[in-house]
Amino acid sequence: MSTETDLIKLYSSRILALAADIPRHGRLEDPDAEVKRRAPLCGSTVTVDIKADAGRITDYAAEVKACALGQAAASVVGAHIVGCDSTQVVAARDQLKEMLKNDGPVPVAPFDGLEVLQPAKDYKNRHASILLTLEASVEALEQIGKKSSCA
Repeated sequence: MSTETDLIKLYSSRILALAADIPRHGRLEDPDAEVKRRAPLCGSTVTVDIKADAGRITDYAAEVKACALGQAAASVVGAHIVGCDSTQVVAARDQLKEMLKNDGPVPVAPFDGLEVLQPAKDYKNRHASILLTLEASVEALEQIGKKSSCA
């Protein structure tokens, strides 16, 4: 069972600093895809807007209404997602999920900053919020891929 001290450690100054300064926070005008995801257990929501060209993300924004852990994850993603392709974003989502659920390794660069969330592995009720931004980003990239394969 978690103690109050464990929760204080979980919300480290680094997590709080990331949560307070989310890069690319907001919305894009005329995105190629937009996806809103909600974590049912806690009510956190993230809306991701993505523009892509030739399979790479060229612009990105996210409107984040989540706990500090979800905000910290969104901060790391927002700082590094532009320039990535769908393979990298899917890998980051899968690696983050593995890190949280199965004590797997930290996601690889450029998303290795997500290691700050390792202490949250013991708080299963927070996993959905932490994964929201990457899951919404993957879904947005899938929408863009479907559009481009139909063109």
